[in-house]
Parts: sequence; C-alpha cells; structure tokens
Amino acid sequence: MISPRPAVCPALLPRNVENLLQTDTATPSAADGSKPSWTVALAQYREPSTARSTFEIAVTAVPFVGLWALAAVAVVHGYWWGLVLTIPAAGFLVRLFALQHDCGHGTLFSRRGLNDWTGRVLGVFTLTPYDYWRRTHAVHHATAGNLDKRGIGDVNTLTVREFRALPWLGRVRYRLYRHPLVMFGLGPAWLFLCQYRLPVGLMRAGAQPWVSTIATNFALVVPVAAMIWLVGLWPFLAVQVPITLLAATAGVWLFYVQHQFEETHWSGEGEWSFQHAALHGSSHYDLPWPLRWITGNIGIHHVHHLSAKIPFYRLPEVLRDHPDLRNVGRITLLESLKCVKLVLWDENARRLVSFREARVAA
Repeated sequence: MISPRPAVCPALLPRNVENLLQTDTATPSAADGSKPSWTVALAQYREPSTARSTFEIAVTAVPFVGLWALAAVAVVHGYWWGLVLTIPAAGFLVRLFALQHDCGHGTLFSRRGLNDWTGRVLGVFTLTPYDYWRRTHAVHHATAGNLDKRGIGDVNTLTVREFRALPWLGRVRYRLYRHPLVMFGLGPAWLFLCQYRLPVGLMRAGAQPWVSTIATNFALVVPVAAMIWLVGLWPFLAVQVPITLLAATAGVWLFYVQHQFEETHWSGEGEWSFQHAALHGSSHYDLPWPLRWITGNIGIHHVHHLSAKIPFYRLPEVLRDHPDLRNVGRITLLESLKCVKLVLWDENARRLVSFREARVAA
C-alpha cells in the first residue's frame, strides 16, 4: 500500500457486481452539459450481430494461430527470423483480448451464456481469467473518475496532496510504480503472467474469482503441454514469451492512455456523476485505421464508457452519427506519448500533472 487514499474494499463488493457490465447506467446530469441522456441517444447501437461477431472472432483467431504456428515451425528448423512473426501475432492477441472484453460486457452476442463461454475460451489465449477480470472491470466502469472509489481495475493515481503527504519511502515507491519501465515493462509481465494466476484484490470476494482463476490455470495446462510436446520447450518459449509480453505491454498502454491524459476527469463522490465521468474521464484515442482495427476500436473509449453495451464494431457508427463526440477527449498517437509523464491529479488545476509540475507548483 503506497497511499492513504480511499479504496474499494474487495470484501464489500456485491456478488452480482458484474451485472453492471450488462447494462448502461448513464443517467442525465446537468454537469454533462450536452445531451440530457446519452443512454437514450445511443440505445439504437446496442444490438449485436451474431454473424458479424462470429466473423470477427474467425478473422482474429485464425491469423493468430497461423502466425504462432509459422513462427514455431521456423524456430524449430533453425530459422530464427521467424520470430519476427511474433509481432503481428501479438497484435492479433490484443484483438482477442478486445473480443473477450466485449464478451464481458455482453455485447458480442445477444445471449449472455454464449458471451460468457466465448470469453472463458478466449481467456485461455489471453492468460486472463474471464469471470475474475469481468468482476474487476465492472468496478472500473462503476467508479472510473471517482476519487473516493479508487483501488480496483484502475491505474493507481494519487492527487498532488496525497503524494506530498506520503513519507519518503512511499514517494519513492510511487515514483517507481509510475516509471515507464515498470508501468509498461515489468508491470504488464507481472499482471498477465503472475497476478492473473490468483484473484488478487478479490481473494475475500467469494468463490467465483477463485474458481475463475484456478479453472483458467488448469485450462492452460493442456494447450501448453501439447505445444511443448509438438515443438519443444525452448521453441515454445521463444515464440510464446515475446507474443505475451508484447501484447501485455500494448494492452496496458491502451488502458493507460484511455484514462491517463491531461484533460481527464476526476472528482469526489459528491460531485461525481457517471455520465460526466464517462464522457470526460475517458479519451478518444484517434489511431490510424490499422491500429483501430487491431485494437477493436477500443480507442473510442469515451463512447464505450457512455454505453458499454455497444459492440466494438458499431462504435465508429456513433462517431459518424454524432460528430460532436469526435473531438471530446481526442488524443492522437503522437500526442499520447506525452501522457507518460502525467502521474498526479492536481485538484486545484483539475488536470493530471507531472512530478516536475507538482514540484514547481509547491
């Protein structure tokens, strides 16, 4: 624990908290200043297409398996240049996670059971226990931008005041946590390889998180053992490790930029409203088309938080029909690089600032 800030207590989480992902909870708020309710305006985009969703799974899973197999065959025969194929394979793994993410919101198919079992299977590919992740992600959607409910499913973010109140060792630990090598290097590896093997953060939240993580671990044994038997231990590791690490880093980067940008929104419980936090506390990461496709349009994150029931392939329709949303929280690929230094929430300036800016303002 590196801060005195409030946090969501895992033991107090409702057992059906994941149901938050199955509904849109945005409500009208005068603070939002634009639409009286985006829930009504965006309701028409919520219907998924079974054929389209099945197609999206096929055009993602098949290339991923194919690239993995080609890379492994190349390495087995001594052609180490085949490891170049791990880069696009990692991209398709990111897209598989985006599909799993939509399953968690109940948006890939109209039937919840089909969403859940598809998500659990995809979780074996992504090393992510689906039901455990879905529960923490529900908390993220329900509390994003709320200063009084930080702690689960988010990037640990302190206010300037909280950081200054920490003892010396606490400030050092927070600086290390926020260092790019940790945030986008060691952190993603720890998250997907280690932390997701146990229900960290939900160990006292009932049996489901334990069942989810342990079942996923056991489900991993068969395909991993089969691949090692087919290609050997070292070729397997040479292919799988870089794919996992590259995809994990890309995934953490995307999640980071979606909420850790200069003009994001944070507020206390009394001021916080779901709709305003969704619209202004989530970015529109405006990526080039190939990156938009490989990331499953997750860069249109403000719309996703406004209405989480919209399938990922329908998010561009929202921007097309509601052009006023295009420039809300918009960040380009180049501009996103500047977000790395933004590490503290300045409650007076109401924006994220760097350690240097916080020190100068002291």
